[in-house]
Amino acid sequence: MLDRRVRVRFAPSPTGPLHIGGARSALFNWLFARKNGGDFVVRVEDTDVERSTLVSEEVILDDLKWLGMAWDEGVLVGGENGPYRQSERLSLYSTYWERLLEEKKAYPCYCTEEELEAERESLRNKGQMPRYLGRCRDLTLEQRQKLENEGKKPTVRFQVPQGEIIPVEDLVRGRVEFESDGIGDFVIVKSDGIPTYNFAVVVDDALMKISHVIRGEEHLSNTPRQIMIYKALGFDMPEFAHISLILGEDRSKMSKRHGATSIQQYREKGYLPHALLNFLSLLGWAPEGEREVFSLSELVQEFSLDRVSKSPAVFNLKKLNWMNSEYIKKEAPEVIAGLALPYLVEAGLLEQDLTDEQNDWLVKVISLLQEQLHFIEEVVSFIQVFFGDKIDAFTPEALEMMKEESSPRVVERFREQILQEENWEVPSIKAIFKGIGKELGVGGKKLFQPVRAGLTGSLEGPDLQNLILLLGRERVAMRLAFTLEALEHNF
Repeated sequence: MLDRRVRVRFAPSPTGPLHIGGARSALFNWLFARKNGGDFVVRVEDTDVERSTLVSEEVILDDLKWLGMAWDEGVLVGGENGPYRQSERLSLYSTYWERLLEEKKAYPCYCTEEELEAERESLRNKGQMPRYLGRCRDLTLEQRQKLENEGKKPTVRFQVPQGEIIPVEDLVRGRVEFESDGIGDFVIVKSDGIPTYNFAVVVDDALMKISHVIRGEEHLSNTPRQIMIYKALGFDMPEFAHISLILGEDRSKMSKRHGATSIQQYREKGYLPHALLNFLSLLGWAPEGEREVFSLSELVQEFSLDRVSKSPAVFNLKKLNWMNSEYIKKEAPEVIAGLALPYLVEAGLLEQDLTDEQNDWLVKVISLLQEQLHFIEEVVSFIQVFFGDKIDAFTPEALEMMKEESSPRVVERFREQILQEENWEVPSIKAIFKGIGKELGVGGKKLFQPVRAGLTGSLEGPDLQNLILLLGRERVAMRLAFTLEALEHNF
C-alpha cells in the first residue's frame, strides 16, 4: 500500500443514468476511503461533447446523494484540486501534452480514418493485433508542415516504447503483464484538441493526488497505456484495483433484458437506498462469515479489497428483493406510508393531502402490508383489497372454500353479527368469530377462511381481524352481501 493519504475518485461520464456497475464502483471507492480515513472525490468526465448533458450529470450526482455516498471533494462541493469537470480543465491538459511533444515522447499524426482502417484490416488479415504501426512517428518538420498546409488537422499520439513488458500490480488480480509491442502508438489528443480518456484521466488523477484507482475490470486493458503516461510525465503512480464485471443471472453481460440496470429505475420502483447499497456491496465482495445484512457503518468497518473477488458477480434480483424486504420490515410504518403515498396518489387511490384520520388509516394499513412488500411500488397492488365494495374475482382455492357446506352460513352469520356490533374493535371481531364457531360447530379454516374469501376473493392476505377493522363495517357488509348473492347464483 502507498505510504500517503488515501484518496480515491469516482469519475462518471454524464452520457446517461447512473448504472448498477457504476454505482458499485462508486461504492467500493467510498467504502475504501471511509475505511482508511481518506477522501472520496467525485469529478465529471464530460469531454464527449455530443453525448454529455447537464441533465445526466444532475441525475448521476442526485443518485449518489440518494444512496448516501457523500463526497469530500469535487463537483458541487468544491476543493483545492478543481475544476472538477474535464471540460473546464482543457488548458491544464494542453500543458502536459505539449511537454510530451517537446520531449519527443509524443508526435502529431496526420493519418486519415480511411488510412487507419486499411492498416487495421491488413493486420487482421495477417492474424495480427490491429494497432497503429507508427507511420507518422518519424515525419520531418517539413513533411508535417506540408500536411498542415494541405489542411490536415493532426491528432497527438503517444510514442510507445518498443520491446517492453509493462506490469500492472493489481490489488485484486495480482500481477498482470502487457507487451508494449502489442499496443501501438495511441492517440492522446484528438484533432479537435480534446484529450482522450487515457490521457485526461492520468492528468486528473495525478493532479488530484489520487492514491488508489478502483474501477471495473473493463479498464484493465487501458492501464498499461496510463502507466506509460504516468512515467513519461514523471507523475507518482497510484495503486490499481480492477473489480469484476456484473453479469445477469444467465451469466451474460448485464443488459436491459435482465431488467432494470440503472439506479434511477430502482428508485422509481421504491427500493430503499441502504438496501440497494447493501446489495451492491455484495456484488464482488465477500464479508467474513455468512451474514449479509449490514448497516452502512458496518459495511465501512468490514470492507477490504483483500476480499474482493476476481470472478464476475451475478446480479440476483430475487436476492435484492429479499434484502429490500428486510429493510422495509425494519422501518416504521409511518416512514413506509410516507414513501408509499406518491404511488397511491399516482394510481388514483388516495389524494396527496390526507386528513389526520386518513393518514392514521394508511399507517395502519401499511403496518399490515409491510411484511409482504419487496419494494414500495408493490403497495399499489397489495392495497387494492382495501378499496371497492365488491370482489372482482375469486381464486380457485377461494371458490373451493366457498363450496364447503358450512361456508355460506358462516358468511351470512358474520355479516349479521357485525351489523349489530356496537364496538368496532379487534377484540369485538374476535368475539364474533368465537360465537359463530360455537353456534355452527365449525372452527379453524372453515370458520375464518370463508369470511376472508368473501371479503378478498383469496385465502391469503394480511391478518384477518385487522383487515376487517380497516375495511370498515359498511364495506365489509357490502362485500359479504355481494359474495352471498354470488353464492346463490353459483358465481
